[in-house]
Amino acid sequence: MASGSRQAVWEFFGTELKRRREDAGFTQVELGARVFVSGAYIGQFEQAIRKPQLDIAQRIDEVLQTDGIFERLCRKLIDDRRYAEYFAEVVELERVATKICEFAPTVVPGLLQTKAYAEAVTLAANPFVTDEYVEDIVTARLERAHILKDATRPEYWVILHENVLRIPVGGRREMTEQLGHIAGLMRERTVWVTVIPYAAGAHAAMGGMLQLMDFEDAPPVAYTETSFSGTLMDDPAVVKRAQRAYDLLRVAALSPKASLALIESAAEDHRRCTSTT
Repeated sequence: MASGSRQAVWEFFGTELKRRREDAGFTQVELGARVFVSGAYIGQFEQAIRKPQLDIAQRIDEVLQTDGIFERLCRKLIDDRRYAEYFAEVVELERVATKICEFAPTVVPGLLQTKAYAEAVTLAANPFVTDEYVEDIVTARLERAHILKDATRPEYWVILHENVLRIPVGGRREMTEQLGHIAGLMRERTVWVTVIPYAAGAHAAMGGMLQLMDFEDAPPVAYTETSFSGTLMDDPAVVKRAQRAYDLLRVAALSPKASLALIESAAEDHRRCTSTT
């Protein structure tokens, strides 16, 4: 679905929700209480700031007796083929998060990827796809990074494993550019990046990537992903365990200054390999 079409559906969802809520005689707070979210949360849906989760849309249908209209609209919003089904909701949550903390063990996080790096990652996993497919995926990934340019951008904390710096994704020249991009964002203080070096040995997230998100008026969530699936978790006990793991990762990482030096050193290593080939 084109981004303009998605936005139109999102805005219609909000307008229709407000109309149906008012017709039923509920305030935002009253409806929120009945579907187990805050009134401010309902307000964000109505202003098209935030896309509701499918289970919330279903509860809204039940409370307002709307014959499934909000569930159908929500499913349409989720149906963006540029993202895996399990990841589409994460993208929406990133847009309204006040803080994002991410651990990347092998691949540069999508919010930090350059175009060349994103193309290389996409083609490595999909060697027989069309150029149009690659362009759609890469464009969607670069669009996600726009949240880091907004005046209301979230705090973005990233822990990279040294693997991320050393694997020449796309080639040495592309990795030099990618690491230079990360270093530039660090120097601009747009992101806070630290690195876990090889010398640190075992760490608290050996199982894979981890992302945590905080929100102004909603509980925090955690997200983990493998090559073929992802899991978004909002159970308070599970999120607390994920937060503890991230705290342990912070302890294992180098200081920001030492991390920047290692990133720039790795970029220089890739550059030297480029010049000697």
